[in-house]
Amino acid sequence: MTLRLITDHDDTAQAVTSEPLAKNAQSPMTSSSLTVPSGLQANAELSRRRWLVLGVNTVSWVLMMGVAAHILGAGGWTLLDIVLLTCFAIGTPWTVLGFWNAVIGLWLLHYHKNPMAEVAPFAAAGDLATPITTKTAILMTVRNEDPARAILRLQTVKASVDATGEGPAFSYFILSDTNDAAVGAAEEKAVAAWKAAEKDGGKDGDKDGDRITYRRRTDNTGFKAGNVRDFCERWGRDFELMLPLDADSLMSGDAIVRMVRMMQAHPRLGILQSLVVGMPSSSAFARIFQFGMRHGMRSYTMGQSWWVGDCGPFWGHNAVVRIKPFVEGCELPMLPGKPPLGGHVLSHDQVEATLMRRAGYEVRVLPVEIGSWEENPPTMLDFAKRDVRWCQGNMQYIKLLNLPGLLPMSRFQLVWAILMFLGIPAWTLMIALLPLTTWAAQSNPLFPTGTAIALYLVFYTMYLSPKIAGLIDAVLTKGGVASFGGPVRFAISAALELVFSFLQGAVSTIRTTIFMIGLAFGKSVVWGGQSRDAYGISWKTAAEDLWPQTLFGLIVCSMLLLVAPDVFWWSLPLTAGYLLAIPFAVVTASPALGRLFQKLGLAGIPEDFDTPPEVKKVLQA
Repeated sequence: MTLRLITDHDDTAQAVTSEPLAKNAQSPMTSSSLTVPSGLQANAELSRRRWLVLGVNTVSWVLMMGVAAHILGAGGWTLLDIVLLTCFAIGTPWTVLGFWNAVIGLWLLHYHKNPMAEVAPFAAAGDLATPITTKTAILMTVRNEDPARAILRLQTVKASVDATGEGPAFSYFILSDTNDAAVGAAEEKAVAAWKAAEKDGGKDGDKDGDRITYRRRTDNTGFKAGNVRDFCERWGRDFELMLPLDADSLMSGDAIVRMVRMMQAHPRLGILQSLVVGMPSSSAFARIFQFGMRHGMRSYTMGQSWWVGDCGPFWGHNAVVRIKPFVEGCELPMLPGKPPLGGHVLSHDQVEATLMRRAGYEVRVLPVEIGSWEENPPTMLDFAKRDVRWCQGNMQYIKLLNLPGLLPMSRFQLVWAILMFLGIPAWTLMIALLPLTTWAAQSNPLFPTGTAIALYLVFYTMYLSPKIAGLIDAVLTKGGVASFGGPVRFAISAALELVFSFLQGAVSTIRTTIFMIGLAFGKSVVWGGQSRDAYGISWKTAAEDLWPQTLFGLIVCSMLLLVAPDVFWWSLPLTAGYLLAIPFAVVTASPALGRLFQKLGLAGIPEDFDTPPEVKKVLQA
């Protein structure tokens, strides 16, 4: 099982060159500098942090492996024991790192005098009232989206930026890859109406309308990332910075201006990624999912940023990007071989982050909530589809590990992204073998049952640690619990989300495991549109999609009941999600349940109770 708190990277194909890997690579900056490129942190300090994190993770993993080996090897080793230990070795590292990220982040947030100075020293520049002199293009990429809905978001962003008084420094681009003629015509009409309204009512007369550009490509080369690359080639030299937005993205003008000031003050910042959080939703699934993400992300992201430093992640949207080094150093190669692992790079954003750092520019995350939002999948089925798109993209990184010139930290990030998904089939296999393991343990008088239970409890405590740290953070932060609707709502929502996470995790792991098996036989993901609004799922649809999970659960649980009923009950955190996959998907997609949650304020995020004007404008449309 895998807990991913920071999982929202784009999964669309990148515009690429036909050059092979070696020829497409650039040499890293050669510098004897003792600091990161911005000069804000000493390399020695970041190195100490990374060695510390490596040390505590290695010790934790080795200790857990030692205990697991003691348990499995009691009475002699068998092939089953070796398989289980191998799976445990592959599946545990993500849990261990999540634990230490959460611990470090919680310590920084509540037991350090100035955590932002330690984690994001560049952020102070955003609080200075420095005039914006850097020209920035704000891009929204769309493909067969609801034009009115998408353009309203960009209109809202522009109005919010203009309200800061820094509006003239920003231009706006709607970059369409729409291949539906009717939708394309609606896009053109909506943009024309927007431009006309700006010309009629804008303070700068025609200038406001002239800063809005609509472009629709006749081909779809590279999908979204190719769309952005096309913008860079056409208009990139007119701007120093760009801010890509998805069709469901929203940012406040204050957040954008602050981030641009940071980039303006520190020319060696190549990518500045905002901490993107969910928007209020009428979907029960999305509400519960993003409630857990919201309180858990603060400590996790703070802890991760503390040691990742200048080699941070990029999620492809809601981030400010320096155009020149992006164009010159971040174009991706064509991967050797055929799809699914060859051809176009699908999960482009993390690779672009490593290439930006190779080019001598920092990639940073601003690990605080500043007014940057997105929408989350409204149903379990949409969430699972998104997961397999990420899966294929991350597995392609195997062919990028030999890219010349990557920093060790950047190469580690690619390995880690691969391990995130390799751990899923490992845990699935362990659960599939649970009845056989239990039977073998019962027939072994030397089996250390107490030690096995202790390891089980330790593992799940570590697995849940980002959530636990998030709950502690909310309680310790002044007004934290109140921002989630008060202590009663917060406690009920936390309990709901805990159960939800186990059920949802089981459904996702089977779907991803089946897909990974398909990858070995050449199966490739099919890219399509994304559902954004709450909608119901019929029992028939859920059964058609989730029968593998149900069948898997019935087989494993039936065998456990026959072999060892006591172990069946202990296994429910792992196995209940398989048995309940179909009703779970149907119930959490129910619009009626979503409306009830909204009415009661359950699984609400701070924006549900104190709605920013930008969010309110979008929700009221």
